[in-house]
Amino acid sequence: MKGAVSMENGRPVSARAVGCRHEKDGGQTTMERREMLIGCGVATLGVFAGEAFAGQHENHAHSTVNQGLITTSSNCVSTGEVCVNHCLAMLAQGDKSFAACARSVNDLIAACTALRSLAAQNSIFLPKYAKLTAEVCKSCEVECRKFEKDHAECKACADACAACIAECTKIA
Repeated sequence: MKGAVSMENGRPVSARAVGCRHEKDGGQTTMERREMLIGCGVATLGVFAGEAFAGQHENHAHSTVNQGLITTSSNCVSTGEVCVNHCLAMLAQGDKSFAACARSVNDLIAACTALRSLAAQNSIFLPKYAKLTAEVCKSCEVECRKFEKDHAECKACADACAACIAECTKIA
């Protein structure tokens, strides 16, 4: 009887739901001791195996070779995104003096996104790319410093650029 339900302790129990099989004589649900022990053994093995792998991972040393570059380039990207949004808002209000800053920040976001990825991978191209990114950061810093006194978004971006330049020059 496929999908049949039996009663256990006054409650209906589906044989398929508990992994039991139906006997052909009378439709009673039974589980052999061997099936129960195998099921419990497999479940226990799964728990211990998971704990063993988790324990191995906790003791695994993670590389922080380029952590400074990863952190500063990430900061450049996040502050740059805020800054470019601010530049676009100023441009929308008719202030065209933010055009060069917006272009510079767009370059910064692209360069620092790639730098972060190369740093995380410890790429063989990282030293050369860090040198180029330092140039992009310097260009962005110069543009953002023009507005830092009146616009916190630009100051934050310029400061992030300066920090990233310092990290880039360490390996370039």
